[in-house]
Amino acid sequence: METQAKSDSVERFSNRVENYVKYRPSYPPEVLDVFRDEMGLTRASVIADVGSGTGISSKLFLENGNVVYGVEPNAKMRGAASGILAAFTDFYSIDGTSTKTNLFSASVDIVIAAQAFHWFDAEPTRNEFRRILKPRGWVALMWNERQLDTTPFLIEYEQLLLKYAGDYTNVRHDNINQTALEAFFEGDFHTATFANKQVLDFDGIKGRVSSSSYMPAESDSRYPAMVKELKTLFDKHAENDRITVFYDTNVFYKQY
Repeated sequence: METQAKSDSVERFSNRVENYVKYRPSYPPEVLDVFRDEMGLTRASVIADVGSGTGISSKLFLENGNVVYGVEPNAKMRGAASGILAAFTDFYSIDGTSTKTNLFSASVDIVIAAQAFHWFDAEPTRNEFRRILKPRGWVALMWNERQLDTTPFLIEYEQLLLKYAGDYTNVRHDNINQTALEAFFEGDFHTATFANKQVLDFDGIKGRVSSSSYMPAESDSRYPAMVKELKTLFDKHAENDRITVFYDTNVFYKQY
């Protein structure tokens, strides 16, 4: 998050927190099977969720009974996570970044970065992750990657995003290719992919669009035109007043 090219990454979601909380997809519970079977996750495992945002990924591990340190530099997102996860006494909200987590050395069993890695400065982030990991600990990157062309709606939806987006093409997760991952992990790593989806009404798909930092905010002069085109697209493809958005949930992981 600390490079000049990504200098606005900490604050760019500040005016989108409400939509982020309501309309961002979660992760399929089957994801935990990879952590249990491949990374030795137990209820006793301590998790650092770096770039934890509003707590979507943290909740997955809290529900498994884990202690989770949610490291997040954006104050509004930290506040949202603290409210949403207030019932979990093992959630600890930390004001920190991927290169300065403010966690103790050798203090966690698994470091995860969910839906956040593309904002990180890779090399110092890796060094920080390794610092806070216990010996033989695991690093796991995880995100939902929206399918672009598997339904007529998704094909046209992608074109709408490209029309109205700001730096969308620069921050897409599919920009993180095999070479970039090998560089981050310093060699080979493991992968797993799971099916995921959201079924949304129009308010849901509008909120999902509005939660993305690269799309026009409600105060933007382009926003009404974007919403109008989105409504036309929704009405064209909706079934029973719902649209399904399909994702691949990708997990990349390695032991250190």
